[in-house]
Amino acid sequence: MAQWGQLQMLDCKYLEQVDQLYDDSFPMDIRQYLSKWIESIDWDTVALQDSLATVRFHDLLAQLDDQHSRFALENNFLLQHNIRKIKRNLQDRFQEEPVSMAMIISRNLMEEQKILANAKSTEQEGEGTVSAMVVEKQKLDNKVKEIKDRVQFVDQNIKNVEDLQDEYDFKVNTLKNRENEMNGMTPKELEKEKMLLARMCFELKAKRQDVVTQLNELLNVTQALLSDLISEELPEWKQRQQIACIGGPPNACVDQLQNWFTAVAESLQQVRQHLKKLQELEQKFTYDSDPITQKKAFLEARALELLKNLLSNSLVVERQPCMPTHPQRPLVLKTGVQFTVKLRFLVKLQEFNYQLKVKAVFDKDVTEKKGFRKFNILGTNTKVMNMEESNGSLAAEFRHLQLKEQKVAGNRTNEGPLIVTEELHSLSFESELQLNQSGLDIKLEAMSLPVVVISNVCQLPSGWASILWYNMLTTEPKNLKFFLSPPTAKWSQLSEVLSWQFSSVTQRGLNQEQLNMLADKLLGTKAQRNPEGQIPWNKFCKSANEKAFPFWLWIEGILDLIKRHLLSLWNDGSIMGFISKERERALLNDKCPGTFLLRFSESSREGAITFTWIEHDVHDKPDFHSVEPYTKKELGAVSLPDIIRTYKVMAAENIPENPLRFLYPNIPKDKAFGKFYPKPTETAEPMDVESLEKRGYMKTELISVSEVHPSRLHDNMMPMSPDDYKVLEQYVGPRDIDAVMSADFPDEN
Repeated sequence: MAQWGQLQMLDCKYLEQVDQLYDDSFPMDIRQYLSKWIESIDWDTVALQDSLATVRFHDLLAQLDDQHSRFALENNFLLQHNIRKIKRNLQDRFQEEPVSMAMIISRNLMEEQKILANAKSTEQEGEGTVSAMVVEKQKLDNKVKEIKDRVQFVDQNIKNVEDLQDEYDFKVNTLKNRENEMNGMTPKELEKEKMLLARMCFELKAKRQDVVTQLNELLNVTQALLSDLISEELPEWKQRQQIACIGGPPNACVDQLQNWFTAVAESLQQVRQHLKKLQELEQKFTYDSDPITQKKAFLEARALELLKNLLSNSLVVERQPCMPTHPQRPLVLKTGVQFTVKLRFLVKLQEFNYQLKVKAVFDKDVTEKKGFRKFNILGTNTKVMNMEESNGSLAAEFRHLQLKEQKVAGNRTNEGPLIVTEELHSLSFESELQLNQSGLDIKLEAMSLPVVVISNVCQLPSGWASILWYNMLTTEPKNLKFFLSPPTAKWSQLSEVLSWQFSSVTQRGLNQEQLNMLADKLLGTKAQRNPEGQIPWNKFCKSANEKAFPFWLWIEGILDLIKRHLLSLWNDGSIMGFISKERERALLNDKCPGTFLLRFSESSREGAITFTWIEHDVHDKPDFHSVEPYTKKELGAVSLPDIIRTYKVMAAENIPENPLRFLYPNIPKDKAFGKFYPKPTETAEPMDVESLEKRGYMKTELISVSEVHPSRLHDNMMPMSPDDYKVLEQYVGPRDIDAVMSADFPDEN
């Protein structure tokens, strides 16, 4: 079954995660209508080539035209209108940057796969067991149900009081009339009627007391649930959102949170209606020590206070600030580049629709900080919240905001206490809810997580490192001075976050062995580490000297290398990646000759990959050989599988051989990489070859020759003889071989 079809069969909690992937920049309608075509394209490859992205962009527009024609045949005017609108929006947004669209589709397809995998694993693990989160959710659902039941019970009792009071009023008036009639009632009958009315009055007073008591108990239960929602559930949701922002599990459950908030708000509104009804009953019938008279004002004030408390905590940032060009790096904003952010009001009541006007404010409460940059927020910075068609939530999305730095006299770089990528800024949102008929006048405010503002895209990796460090170590959204004295991180925390950086852009995180190698690189061997495994900020993102480069920028270079050139190999587990040279030799030591593994170079800041294989000398001792690492430049010309397929070294017999036979531990090379080899082109007709030969050309085949100096292989590798030179010249040509042989290679991989 197609991926989109599988997704639509999932539970609502997973569908909510899917809903989070799509917005107006790339609406779900396109995914629905063009699902088969979208899934037939390799969008990972498209996102790497401008020309191919342009072709696919126009293909997508053509697909939309075909869909529009189908709707026209069905005379479906509304869907025709929607398709035209979607097409216009796509052209406005992606006409000049089709790669951005390809990146969005690629990311969404990958996230969909993760949601499917998560749903499948949860289903397998959850058989016969119930997770703690599900248990807690069920408890809150039960509390909400209890409040709703209590509201209905009080409602019924108030109706009973009203009926009893009407009956009592009727009998009192009837008795008065009969008393005034001649020969109306005997004294005995009169006494009997008065006793009956006295009992009714006593019962009426008791029921009124019961209703007041029930309302008070209802508010007690509501207050306890409200405390759970505001003090526990809402902060936990915000913390999950923080984790999701830095690559952790997707943050779901906002719809569930909305359901709980809305249910409590509805109940409090009903309580306030009940109190109005009691006021009417009080006016019709009053007596000394009436519980309604005594408790009404207190209950009204309490219900209003609870409702205000609920509403004032209901405005949340549903989607944190993010540049559409870098969807997996939220909270890093570049001056002059538009970013988006989405607000949601968790109380979904029709009377609030179009009542909330939200304004975005930058660095609102920031006190004067010498040397820190100041920014103006440009674009449409006010929005009216309205009910969304997709899920009915009350939301507002800012799509065209951007920041512009305020120019100030002097050189701020000499004054500022922090570098640009360590400055944290705030983006807050203000609103006011005024409903005079309900007595509501509430100031609302929500604040995004702190953002880093960069002025050049080259600052993005360092800015993202700051976002990682902050959200890994604190949940305080207003701690903008965090990097004046950044706390250390435990390896147990950082290792998980590092793994997320890989799983968020690929289908694989880091396994324990890979993490062990990174731990050794950051902390030293286990014997050298401090007991707590503490890592200072400077060691993570700054270098000790000019020649070295920061640990994080090395990781960032490898991530970029994987995304651009090694995604398929990484996803299927072919790349061991992070492994020390000592561990590498230990793994290969007892393997048969020609066994090799792939690892990332530790000496390349921009990201590079190499392979090491084992041979045996004449004494059957293991020899290990590594090649000069391949960078983005080399891999942009020839894919790594093709390099491995055609790699050659000169043997003693002057015959080039491919020494690579088995991918560790023992997978035949062609079995491991065959599916990634370039697809063979159609066989040329004989006349094409004959034509070439007649024109004086020789039929050739392009092979990859690694730029490896003979000394890099091993001491026992024979130096090239003149005959060796001639053989190799047949493959690379005299000009290229001179370049290869004269290259000055470093001693470290």
